Amino acid sequence: MLTAFYVKKENKILTHEKLSDYGFFKGKLADLAPNEGVMPYQLNTPLFSDYAEKLRFVSLPKGSTAVYQPTETFDFPEGTVLIKNFYYSNDFRDKSKGRRIIETRLLILQNNTWEALPYIWNDEQTEAYLDVAGDTKEIVWKDENGKKQALAYAIPNVNQCKSCHLKSEKMTPIGLVARQLNGNFQYAEGTANQLTQWEKAGILSGLPSLSQVEKVPTWADASADIDSRARAWLDINCAFCHNPKGAASTSGLFLSYHEKNKTALGIFKTPVAAGKGSGNRQFSIVPQQPEKSILVYRIESTDPAAMMPEIGRKTVHKEGVALIKEWIKTMK
Repeated sequence: MLTAFYVKKENKILTHEKLSDYGFFKGKLADLAPNEGVMPYQLNTPLFSDYAEKLRFVSLPKGSTAVYQPTETFDFPEGTVLIKNFYYSNDFRDKSKGRRIIETRLLILQNNTWEALPYIWNDEQTEAYLDVAGDTKEIVWKDENGKKQALAYAIPNVNQCKSCHLKSEKMTPIGLVARQLNGNFQYAEGTANQLTQWEKAGILSGLPSLSQVEKVPTWADASADIDSRARAWLDINCAFCHNPKGAASTSGLFLSYHEKNKTALGIFKTPVAAGKGSGNRQFSIVPQQPEKSILVYRIESTDPAAMMPEIGRKTVHKEGVALIKEWIKTMK
């Protein structure tokens, strides 16, 4: 496992001003080609971030492993680094036309606390620099239909990172759970299940038989049942706050994948605090009537006083909203 960037001083991992100084990637930095010991991964249903694409990696100190947990985030060892790169292809129809990397977010576990470090890429795509204050970048690309899109992409500051990742008042990774990682990935040596690959690489212990591991579908997979798809979308886009230990715990609206209480899930649930965020609608979810459901109003709003999530997006995930609307229509 790569250990060059695990330089400790006073029991802390040394923070670098430049992304390249960590040694995560080999060759040209913008190629994001991982060095030995830096494991790529993906989520079955990822968080929507204004249509940004993402490349994710994890690195653990040599000789250490993450411990499998059936429903919660894995227990990672001290010195683990999560590396998430946000980029836009210049033309979503033809990836050979290149891409623009906007930011790289690191989550580093040290002294039993996850620390967020945002790195912003320069226009030359040669380096990314630490900037805890965040920034805004003008982005232009062509979508899958060849239509030109433009966006003032917001790079969050450190405090905004905390607002999404806090659970029981502690920073916590969001997507690194078994149900999200239980899927295939195209590695350099071939396609393999991510969990078994992690076990094979010696960075995951306690993995049971895959037949015992839960799996969420890809939200856009029309072959999967709509309830699982919609719950997976809500789980990754909303439940990091809307859970009993999250920032929105006082709302009583809990959107985690495993929530079984229909009222907590929002069905015929009145909001704790009414106001502009309700859109003058009475219940969070009204079965068969998405147009009367507060949940739909908030996820398709771009009004800062009403939109959910509150940060992390400026645009509407039209396809995701359509999925939630269809899910509500199917409710009995």
